[in-house]
Formats: sequence, structure tokens, C-alpha cells
Amino acid sequence: MIVKITSKRQVTLPERVVEALGAGPADQLELNEGPDGFTIRPRRIDYFRLGTLRSKIPPGHPPFDIKSFRKQAYDPVFRD
Repeated sequence: MIVKITSKRQVTLPERVVEALGAGPADQLELNEGPDGFTIRPRRIDYFRLGTLRSKIPPGHPPFDIKSFRKQAYDPVFRD
């Protein structure tokens, strides 16, 4: 698969690539350099880092469903 780099150094990824990555508008992609070249993957939330916030959640509060939250419409201002 070949993609073109624009004069502004931007690349448009084919739809099937973005879908395979599970990425969407305003998501961040992570590029990692390895011995065989670069790999690209979506940047995900590190759930282990959120564990320190557990004490801040009031008792009886329902669990937060991050997957359903990500599917909701959003204001792009909040996705930086």
C-alpha cells in the first residue's frame, strides 16, 4: 500500500487502515522506530495509571464504561 505525503508533510491513511487500528477522528497515533522500520498504533489509555484515582470515587458510584464513552459524540475542543 502506498500513501502520498503532502507539501505540509501530512498523510491520509486509507479507511480500512484506520478501522483496523480502531482509531477515529482526533485520536492520537503512536509511531515507534524499531530495527525493521516504524510501527504505527493507536495511543491508548493506560488503565493502570488510573488506579491511583480509585480513592477519589465515591462509594456506590457506578463503574465508568470507557468504551461507550468513546462512542458518544464529542466536542473536538476536548480531544487535544
